Order: sequence, then C-alpha cells, then structure tokens
Amino acid sequence: MTEPRRRPGRPRDTSISERALAAARELLVQRGFDATTIQAVAEHSGVHASAIYRRWPSRIELIEEATFPGLSPLSVRPTGDLRRDLGRFVRAYLAAFSTPAARAAAAGLLAHHQTSERTGPPEVYVRMSARPHFLDILRAAPPGTVDPTVDPDDVFDMLLGAVLTRTLLFGATARARPVERTVEMILRLLRPLDRVDRPGRVG
Repeated sequence: MTEPRRRPGRPRDTSISERALAAARELLVQRGFDATTIQAVAEHSGVHASAIYRRWPSRIELIEEATFPGLSPLSVRPTGDLRRDLGRFVRAYLAAFSTPAARAAAAGLLAHHQTSERTGPPEVYVRMSARPHFLDILRAAPPGTVDPTVDPDDVFDMLLGAVLTRTLLFGATARARPVERTVEMILRLLRPLDRVDRPGRVG
C-alpha cells in the first residue's frame, strides 16, 4: 500500500511581524511607553500574544525593533566625499530618531536599560546605533582627511549625544541649528591638526 500523501503545512503568515511592529508604533504614540505591552500589541494587531513572544522575548525588544530598525545601507552608502557623506548620515540618523514612535519610546528605553541587569545581544545595539555606517564613511574618506590618532568611536559618541539632544531635548533647549553646523563640528573633530597646532609644538 502506498502511504497517503501529506497535505502541505499551513504557510507561515509573513505579515505577523509587520502587523505587530506597526501596532507597537501606533500604541507608543497613542498611549505611551508604559501602555505598550505585549498583550496590548496583540489586541491592537490581531496577532496572538504567543506568536509575538516567539519573535521577541519581551516588549522591550519589540519596541526597540519597532522604533529603531536601523539605517538603510543604501541611504548612507559612502561615496568618498566626507562632508557629503556625513551630511547624509546625520540627516538619516536624525530622521530615525525623530519619528513620533521613537520620541515616545526613547526615554522609556533609556530608563529600562539603566536599571535592568539584562543586556541584549551586542548586534542589536550596533544596529540601533548605526555606528558601523559611520565607520564605513570614515574608511571611505580620502587619505589625509581623517586624523589617524582620533578615536572614531569617541567622535561617534559625541555625534550620538548631539542627535539625542536635538531630537529628544529640542523642546527644552529650543536650539534649532542647521544640520550643516553639526556636520562641521564633526569634521573639526576628525580633521588632522596642522603640525604647528599640535600640542607640545610652538608655532
């Protein structure tokens, strides 16, 4: 006797993740960080809570992916023009942090990570920070335009502080500054010092 042919399994619903992420973003804007729970996302999206937990271990990971998905490599692909590339990068970075959902989630996520003993996978924070894109831009810069003694991670940390201040504290600081001014400050940090300007030398 031949075995009966098995019916193909039910195809996986590829829209589940998108629906959950969209619901998380909507809830963050409408109800705030504390109210954006897995159960609330499940009810808002029509996705069962168990399906959400299979993709994200907690609401924190879900919110992080919903609000800070990372920059598209195409939007910040280096061209070798350091000023132009940094301008495109800063604008893309500001856009990522300036969405309503990101603004609603940022303070809660920062508070969570300051008090939580759990740390997520390093690749998650690398993706969220966009640090690799920044380093790629520096590597593509023409020789002599970036001081090799400058730590690029230090420069990126300063850039991140400027982005957070601009996007999260603008209402309090009321300092609307052109993006070009931020780019110019970063270029000054990266630019090689002239020999007469180096510490310990007299011009």
